[in-house]
Amino acid sequence: MSRGARRDIAPESLPITLDPEGIEVEYADGRNVFYHGVPQAVDTTVRSGPGKEVHVLVTDPAGQEGVVVYVNDRKTHDEILQDAGVGRVIIEPGQQEQLFPGVDALHENYRIQISADPGVARGRVFVFIEDDLGEASYEIVGAD
Repeated sequence: MSRGARRDIAPESLPITLDPEGIEVEYADGRNVFYHGVPQAVDTTVRSGPGKEVHVLVTDPAGQEGVVVYVNDRKTHDEILQDAGVGRVIIEPGQQEQLFPGVDALHENYRIQISADPGVARGRVFVFIEDDLGEASYEIVGAD
């Protein structure tokens, strides 16, 4: 593995707070991150723009804890993610990977597409897409 290469990292279950202004995640190292705004409800799929950061949060049914995975994050060092309890999945162009049961990620045309069935995931599925200019949040609610 080259010095700059990044690898897949399994996530840990982390405490979360669903708030009217957004979603707060408490990392295992004691830091907190707040995803601003009420997530936009979508049926089954979210597609990022090219070059955007994509984070996926799948909660337990009660919405009190969840797992976070960064998709194709090549900036954050492995040790930082491991200390925080955040996972990472690297997906090659044209490939698809299951992040969790009922949650898939596809890397296509420099974009990441997240598809989910919350019934199979057995919890809520949130997707956060961000870059230096802003952030957007979505909740995949299912086709029904």
